[in-house]
Amino acid sequence: MSLETDLIAVLKVRCPRVFLGTAPHDTATPYITWQHIGGESMRFLDKTAPSTRNAYVQINAWAATPKAAIDLLRQIEDDLCAATALTASPQGEPVGAYDDGDVLKGALQSYSIWGARS
Repeated sequence: MSLETDLIAVLKVRCPRVFLGTAPHDTATPYITWQHIGGESMRFLDKTAPSTRNAYVQINAWAATPKAAIDLLRQIEDDLCAATALTASPQGEPVGAYDDGDVLKGALQSYSIWGARS
């Protein structure tokens, strides 16, 4: 497995609609989007890569109300921090988010995640 595969597996336990980047138009709520926003690169002195890698990941929870989005994001935080295939650390508290049409309500939170390289 890879960091991304393990991340998606954790997210899908909480919500079956998980998308990289953006969701298709008219996706039913609730749903989750996520994206890479950086990470720490690691190489050993002999220039080889370790079996794990780090990614900074932004996770967005979308719902019909701001409270529902925050509640979903808090559950995701609990799930990620309890996961055994990943080591996830929240990088701050959730931030409110709104779609371009101001129809959907969301919340986003960033994580530092360590997981399998392959």
